Amino acid sequence: MPDLTSPDRPPASRAVASNFPALDASLFEVPTATRLSDHAPATHRPRFLMLYGSLREVSYSRLLTLEAARLLEAMGGDVKVFDPTGLPLPDGAPESHTKVQELRLLAAWAEGMAWCSPERHGAMTGILKAQIDWIPLSTGAVRPTQGKTLAVMQVSGGSQSFNAVNQLRVLGRWMRMLTIPNQSSVAQAYQQFDEAGRMKPSSYYDRVVDVMEELVKFTLLTRGCSPYLLDRYSERKESAEALSRRMAQSSI
Repeated sequence: MPDLTSPDRPPASRAVASNFPALDASLFEVPTATRLSDHAPATHRPRFLMLYGSLREVSYSRLLTLEAARLLEAMGGDVKVFDPTGLPLPDGAPESHTKVQELRLLAAWAEGMAWCSPERHGAMTGILKAQIDWIPLSTGAVRPTQGKTLAVMQVSGGSQSFNAVNQLRVLGRWMRMLTIPNQSSVAQAYQQFDEAGRMKPSSYYDRVVDVMEELVKFTLLTRGCSPYLLDRYSERKESAEALSRRMAQSSI
């Protein structure tokens, strides 16, 4: 371990070492704006995965998701909508199941996601939760959702509510996603779509446009620098300790 109080170290490092005895100053970094822009800009269209939470023949969460998908495409996005029909319950089938593999490949492909659930018994549906549960937190050293953007939406049969979107926000944080501030909650959803399944003009529709616009902006803003945004002191420390153990073992 280097001597953090050595006169050969930069003054800032020595100050950190003396003022923060619990801190490993060799792994401490000061965030800079330069690092946020120190990457080659992506040139492909931003990629979005859409999940919805109902298998009904007339599913308003699906209709809202499709409406949002059209908006994302109009804003330049490359959009995939996952059909949860046939997806088994979590742990009810092997990970090699066709629908599970389809979902996981799409999750790895996407740079941003939108989740839309009906509110049922004051909560998101099990159908949407099952989709999220099949997406692993990590695959080896890869975290399929970390650093990706997320928009949350819900539909309700009655008055406007936010129970489902609040739960989806908790899940997004748990999946280490960058959940955008805006959200959509469509009340009395059965009145908001025409016979062709298109959303009628309303303040609810306007909010959906706002949410998709914000999702695209946040995705464009963060997709190139998400590795730096999510670089953490604790994980640098854990990696350094693991490397030190490996080096010690190799010298035996």
